[in-house]
Amino acid sequence: MNRLEMIPRAKQYKVLSMSTLAFAVCFAVWTIFSIIGPHLRDELGLNGTQFGLMIGTPILIGSISRIFLGIWTDQYGGRIVYFLVMLSATFATYLLTFADSYLVILLAGLGVGLAGGSFAVGVAYVTEVVSDTWLFSHALAGSCTTLSVELMQEE
Repeated sequence: MNRLEMIPRAKQYKVLSMSTLAFAVCFAVWTIFSIIGPHLRDELGLNGTQFGLMIGTPILIGSISRIFLGIWTDQYGGRIVYFLVMLSATFATYLLTFADSYLVILLAGLGVGLAGGSFAVGVAYVTEVVSDTWLFSHALAGSCTTLSVELMQEE
């Protein structure tokens, strides 16, 4: 008997749906600067270089953090790592509400960037618990989230 066949289908549904929701939230947080960036640029009077650094910081940190988050997910488990990533992203997003300087926004961007690494955590966690037939749903939900963010930015 396959290890995944021993996991009840209800638990697989729960893990997949909660991971998909968590990924959607993390992705929305990760891309928050692309949404509020123009307003912050005008409010703080940022030049092109400063604006590019502000937008690029979370993207770069998210890309780099995937390596470490994937390793930690294998070592400590997906639930705890996902929780810590979402907790740090929550704190960083909350810090943005108090940001009154460029430095504070960049520091918040470092924390927000960790949310971009959540994909590595989610994929590793979901593949341990959910059978292969349900993984397509997770990928489809991620694609729909990406599309919805793109559509919101065009308005």
